[in-house]
Amino acid sequence: MANTYLTVDFKEKEAAKALGARWDGVQRQWYVPEGRELTPFAQWLPASIGAPASTAARQVATVSAGGTELSLPGKKGVSLSSLLSGVSQAVAQAYRAGVWVLVEVVELRSNGGHIFMGVSERDAGGSVLAKTSAVIWQSTANTILPEFERSTGVQLAPGIKLLVRARPVFKPLHGFSLEIDAIDPEYTLGDLEARKREIRERLQAEGVFAANKRLPAPWDFNAVLVVAPAGGAGLGDFQAEANRLEQFGICRFVYAYSRFQGEGAAKEICDALQSAMAEWAGQTGGLPDAVVIIRGGGAVNDLAWLNDYDLARYICDLATPVLTGIGHERDGTVLDEVANGKYDTPSKVIAGIEQTIAKRTTEAKTFFEQVANRATRAAQLAKTSSTALDATVRAEAMGHISQGKQSTAELINDIKLDALGEVRSASECASDAFQQVKTEAQVQVQQAKQVVPSLWQQIGLDARRSLGMASADSEALVGTVLDEACRDATNARSRAEDALASVGASAKQLVRSASVGSEALMREIAGQGPEKTLTRGFALVRGQAGKPITRAGQTASGSPIEIQFGDGKVAATAGQQL
Repeated sequence: MANTYLTVDFKEKEAAKALGARWDGVQRQWYVPEGRELTPFAQWLPASIGAPASTAARQVATVSAGGTELSLPGKKGVSLSSLLSGVSQAVAQAYRAGVWVLVEVVELRSNGGHIFMGVSERDAGGSVLAKTSAVIWQSTANTILPEFERSTGVQLAPGIKLLVRARPVFKPLHGFSLEIDAIDPEYTLGDLEARKREIRERLQAEGVFAANKRLPAPWDFNAVLVVAPAGGAGLGDFQAEANRLEQFGICRFVYAYSRFQGEGAAKEICDALQSAMAEWAGQTGGLPDAVVIIRGGGAVNDLAWLNDYDLARYICDLATPVLTGIGHERDGTVLDEVANGKYDTPSKVIAGIEQTIAKRTTEAKTFFEQVANRATRAAQLAKTSSTALDATVRAEAMGHISQGKQSTAELINDIKLDALGEVRSASECASDAFQQVKTEAQVQVQQAKQVVPSLWQQIGLDARRSLGMASADSEALVGTVLDEACRDATNARSRAEDALASVGASAKQLVRSASVGSEALMREIAGQGPEKTLTRGFALVRGQAGKPITRAGQTASGSPIEIQFGDGKVAATAGQQL
């Protein structure tokens, strides 16, 4: 049997091609290859051929605008193929063009470029309401899938919801299926965004949506907890730099591993993160500087598993800043929105950590250089100030020394003058005192000499008077009177001798005192001489003529002078007066 040529409008060529029609470039017409079932192509068959339908099929089904009416077969019955061919024809006539329908992909496989899927519809509780199989023929898949993936960033996979244009097809050999010839990318994007919006609005209503984002960003990194799928390419990129930081003891990284896509992935990530945080707190008693959640690039629907309320809420409640590097630039997940910091890829996360560490290192280096420069300037200023102060002190010290020398010279001259005056005064006082002592001693001696004869004379007179009176009174008492007279005379003599001795001792004492005072004055006078003054550390300055110099004004700059110390003399030259 030859090829069957079809009458296909330009706008329907893709549908015909999807059903298996081929293009004849010579005749520029679509055709059904020899041996292929014509029923799917009934709408494009030429009028001369008509719709293929067996008598049995016409007996079985009649299609009307109000629906499909099936007549009972004849008594002898029809073959199964005839029955199913009639059903196929009825379906083809009822659905000459595709219908936009909402489906959820349950399973997916590819065979020879054709995409075979199991699709279903679920209610709000997740119960299956309907399911069937669907197919995207290779020629159609090559056209619509790249455009769909480019528009959405989504790859067909189980779990994704689609709005597809599908034409129901019933084939006697393979049964019922949907042949998909178009996919609306806006619906898929809207469904993914609706899921994120629902989670976002719920977290915002609970007042925790921006809780982690409001935490202060890590000022520096010393210890970081990393959550990632084991063996992923993104993890390898991250560890390439992280290991280098650990090698030099700059930052420590602890890893927790989990699946990042598929049913239950979000819960597994949450469990791994909780377990790692609890272990961290038990070992260190504190928190890491940051929690990093990373995975390599992937389709948007692969990343959609991360749009989970429980996982997002756990991140919102964390007291540690969370950094995400989910490995995509086109779209974001809810985790990116609630995290403290978002990066496009794992490599950019570790680059951001390195930049922060490098920034702190640069700041520390800058601060150290500033401190060092300020210390250097302070030291230089201190040195300059110290030098100036030293010069000032030296100048003032020289001035004070010069003043001290001048004052010392003046004091020495004053001392010399005072000493000479004191010596003269002491000499005069000593001479006067000595003269006074001599005078007083002579007076005392003279007085003693004058008193003693008068006393002897008085005693003699008294004795003679007593003798006369005694003689006159009684001769009987002569012996007694004589005895008394002798006793009186003895007593008088004794008193006279005692008085003479007392006067002599007093005179000697006065002489000795005068002598001791004179000797002390002489020793003091002798001790005030220039030689003694020099031995006490003073110096005597003489000019050219050997005369003492007592004033700075007595010298001229450059004139020779002689300085006498206690142990010798030194020649010198007078300098400029200060």
